Amino acid sequence: MPFKLPDWTVHFTDKVIWKRTGEFNVSTAKGYTIDNDAFWNQAKFNNLHVIQFTDDNTDNDQVEYVDGSPNGIYDSSILGDFQQFITEWDKAHLVALQASWDKDGLVTPGNSTDQWTYDEKVSRLGPRPTSYSS
Repeated sequence: MPFKLPDWTVHFTDKVIWKRTGEFNVSTAKGYTIDNDAFWNQAKFNNLHVIQFTDDNTDNDQVEYVDGSPNGIYDSSILGDFQQFITEWDKAHLVALQASWDKDGLVTPGNSTDQWTYDEKVSRLGPRPTSYSS
């Protein structure tokens, strides 16, 4: 069976969550640094280095530990539902989508006086994103 890259990678040291599923793939994977110490400092994450998670309902998920223990399988009864990582990524992605929408206002790139009106912008881009769900 060929190797399949995980749909999600969580890197605890760097506090980064990567997505490779849905509109993102191996070539377009999107990662965000999650600046939420309360999230990362949960006791259940103390010995975690990396999680490689796949949305295919198989036991292909891998958990790498800081202390060098052998890799394990993601155990939601100990670590919680993986959705907690997806939710953090979704929040970061929504902020990025909103920032992109906010700065996209130039008719001619580089000409800061040539702005769209709000109605023209909505007509061209659609409404400003208010939610995102993986």
